[in-house]
Amino acid sequence: MDLEQAKSNIAVAQDQAMHISQQGVLLIIQFEGLKLNAYLCPAQVWSIGIGTTVYPNGKSVQKGDTCSYEQALRYKQHDLKRFVQVVNETVYVKLNQNQFDALVCLAYNIGAQAFRQSSLVKNLNTGDYESAAEQFLVWNKSRGQVLNGLVRRRAQERQLFLS
Repeated sequence: MDLEQAKSNIAVAQDQAMHISQQGVLLIIQFEGLKLNAYLCPAQVWSIGIGTTVYPNGKSVQKGDTCSYEQALRYKQHDLKRFVQVVNETVYVKLNQNQFDALVCLAYNIGAQAFRQSSLVKNLNTGDYESAAEQFLVWNKSRGQVLNGLVRRRAQERQLFLS
C-alpha cells in the first residue's frame, strides 16, 4: 500500500479511533515509574508523576515542582489522551490492540514530534510491519548514550507490537 492509499483511509480510521488497553497503560507505568518530585530524566528534561513533561495547562515541568499521587494520575490521563491521539492521527494502516499499545508506549516516551517523524511510522504507513517492528530497537539512546532501561523497554514494546 502506498502512502496516498493509506491517507485516503484516514476518514474511516478516525471514525474507528483506537484506545489504549489496560495492558498498554501498565507497560507505560512499569517503565516510567512514579515520582512525586520533579526529576531530570536521562534526556535532561524535567519530568514528574508518571513521565509527565508538560502539565495539562501547557506549562513545562520545572525543577522543584511537586505533585500528589492523585495529580500524577490526572497528568498521566492527560498524557495518555495526547499520545493516543498522536498515534491515531499519524498511523494510517490497520493495527491490532497490541500494536497500538506498543506505539502509544513508544510515543509517550519519545514525544509526539519524534514519533511523527520516525522511520518506524514511515515504514509502518507503507505496510511494512516487520521493518517498523525493528525500528523500536533504534530508540535506545539518550543524548547519544545507549541506556539499558531503554534497551529493555524497546525490546518489550517490540515484542508487544509483534504479538
